[in-house]
Amino acid sequence: MSGPGHSKAQADQAVSVARRKFLEGDRLDMQKLATELGVDRTTLFRWVGNRDHLLATVLWSLAEPTHRAAVAATTRSGAARIADATHTFGQALIDAPYFRAFLRREPERALRLLTTKESPVLNEIVDAVERVVQQELDRGHLIHPMAAHDLAYLIARITESFIYADLITGDDPDAGKAAIAVAALLGDPTYTPKGT
Repeated sequence: MSGPGHSKAQADQAVSVARRKFLEGDRLDMQKLATELGVDRTTLFRWVGNRDHLLATVLWSLAEPTHRAAVAATTRSGAARIADATHTFGQALIDAPYFRAFLRREPERALRLLTTKESPVLNEIVDAVERVVQQELDRGHLIHPMAAHDLAYLIARITESFIYADLITGDDPDAGKAAIAVAALLGDPTYTPKGT
């Protein structure tokens, strides 16, 4: 007999296998995933939702620790701390071969899942950035007329416009430009990303 805890464990296993395949650069195929897990597609859908929902879950499971590590990696404060985190996070996305493979293989789906209201990924990123912005506001290291949530939304939009530039405008992705733009938004026009 399977209760809620049982299906949660199975859903976690399905997400884990999907994440492994994603990291290997494979296209996420629901039928193959169901077969590997020893279930039918209906059961898999009941556990993890449709393919887009599963992809969004996998994407955020990879982005969340990456963003957390980017925030932890900077020793600066205020606008520079937020810009540094933007730079490190953006560069990690640019440098991840599995992520770039996904963007090249399914560009329209990737942009929809990463940048629109159809996916929780954008909301999660905005929430994560908002926590950092609010910390800097609370500590007195940042003063800005806009609310933390609105700033976080703009920071997320600025970041994606430079990180996904190859898909949006055909330009090369550039985490440094994203960081400089974020710093300027936050009132630090002299910011320079570390290592540049």
